[in-house]
Amino acid sequence: MEHPDLITHKNGRQRKLADSTVPREDMGGKDRGESSASEPEVEGDAVGLIRGSDSEGKRNRVQSGIHRELGNVSLLLFLYVLQGIPLGLAGSIPLILQSKSVSYKDQAFFSFVFWPFSLKLLWAPLVDALYFSRFGRRKSWLVPTQYLLGLFMLYLSMSVDSLLQSEGGPKVATLTGVFFMLAFLAATQDIAVDGWALTMLSRQNVGYASTCNSVGQTAGYFLGNVLFLALESADFCNRYLRVVPKDTGIVTLSDFLLFWGTVFLVSTTLVAIIKKENEQGKGKRRVHEETHGVTETYKQLFSIIKMPTVFTFCSLLLTAKIGFSAADAVTGLKLVEAGVPKEQLALLAVPMVPLQILLPLVISKYTAGPRPLDVFYKAFPFRLLIGLGYALLVWWTPSVKQEGGFPVYYYAIVLLSYALHQVALYSMYVACMAFHAKVSDPLIGGTYMTLLNTVTNLGGNWPSTVALWLVDPLTSKECQGAVGQSCGSVEESGLCVKEGGVCVTTMDGYYVESVVCVVIGLAWWLWLGKKMRQLQERSPAAWRCRIHQ
Repeated sequence: MEHPDLITHKNGRQRKLADSTVPREDMGGKDRGESSASEPEVEGDAVGLIRGSDSEGKRNRVQSGIHRELGNVSLLLFLYVLQGIPLGLAGSIPLILQSKSVSYKDQAFFSFVFWPFSLKLLWAPLVDALYFSRFGRRKSWLVPTQYLLGLFMLYLSMSVDSLLQSEGGPKVATLTGVFFMLAFLAATQDIAVDGWALTMLSRQNVGYASTCNSVGQTAGYFLGNVLFLALESADFCNRYLRVVPKDTGIVTLSDFLLFWGTVFLVSTTLVAIIKKENEQGKGKRRVHEETHGVTETYKQLFSIIKMPTVFTFCSLLLTAKIGFSAADAVTGLKLVEAGVPKEQLALLAVPMVPLQILLPLVISKYTAGPRPLDVFYKAFPFRLLIGLGYALLVWWTPSVKQEGGFPVYYYAIVLLSYALHQVALYSMYVACMAFHAKVSDPLIGGTYMTLLNTVTNLGGNWPSTVALWLVDPLTSKECQGAVGQSCGSVEESGLCVKEGGVCVTTMDGYYVESVVCVVIGLAWWLWLGKKMRQLQERSPAAWRCRIHQ
């Protein structure tokens, strides 16, 4: 799944849809929920016994309900909030780097930070299969990964200022390495928490796991991104939160990292000591957790990929989002470059939350039939047009800027553009998830769905990285005010300035990319888009894994 917006490029944040009418898949491909939701079939006298026990179970559920498991629900929610913190911070760094005028090649390099959630399928079988049984299947991974997250945050709290404010500019390579590890550890923690959620809650309450995931990750990302950018901004704090203006925000990045690093270490210690993973509550029917060996899981993945229909579908998924890459990855950074405060852009995400909750509910009514990809196909050109609208918005922005900032009507137009983008994005996403659920072989549904979701995410990540990388090479600049100088490189730009000139952009690579991406997107829609729709006509047998035939 994807949640790109105007303030970040692909952040990799993976969230489950919190409604039963939509396939219960997260965008990153959580593979435990589907396989363990199925129950063994029973026949004969066993049916009567189960029916009898169900009547007692209903009475127990009326008496107990969710309130007996509020502790477990609260713990799950807290763990998902922790997971969202490093993702939100990673999403805020590109905006901070942009305010320090780093190159778009550096932004492209940093965008690799958002890849781990799209690639976690590669090591998820290891997390599921290798553990210390005495300590707990999920705690064996949860505890060390959260300790490492906390330690990395503490390290960053002591070094992030020097990494961002060094003499030669921000040390992007080091920042990328550290935040990549944060995202990798958060993705690994996500695998462990998803698996633990299925056994931590009783069968009648296991559905709350999806709600905890969606709400927790959203809240964590909000804290690490929107709230941090607001409190870090001196302008925002002076305007809304202070009586006496100051030159800095209420919190700094190092303070924020120090606080959450400490929270990670303390909370992980408490979970390791107090929470017993294998405890069984009285009268609780636990969800059976399916276990596959590492080798078996990888064999399943390989057998799925070899299927002609799946291979074709994955190829289409990997190329479908090229047309949106410039709009999704570069627009927010260009707005910051044009002078829009990064904290104001971050705050525009707040009114989008209700829309993001309601859209899947509405769109799922149109994707529940036998041809969900029709919605994907119809929304495709509208999203391309919105990408052109983003380019016009960036072009218009400098002319609207005033001494005191930007007028209210400007932010209203940005918000409207973002809302239209979300409608098109969610239409394509929900349709894609519905098709995944429709074609997945039920015998290995978890692995099948995980693979398709992973490919979908990867199909959004690599075009965004390439789009960022190409902005600078496609940009043309000339040196004005200094004869014989040019601005083709950083060194040449420095010489131009030394000679009393100034580098002026004659052609912004973002606009070139925007047009090229739309052309590529239209070509994909006209030729390959029809081929994707035709996949809906293939028989269910064409999608069934051969190892089960």
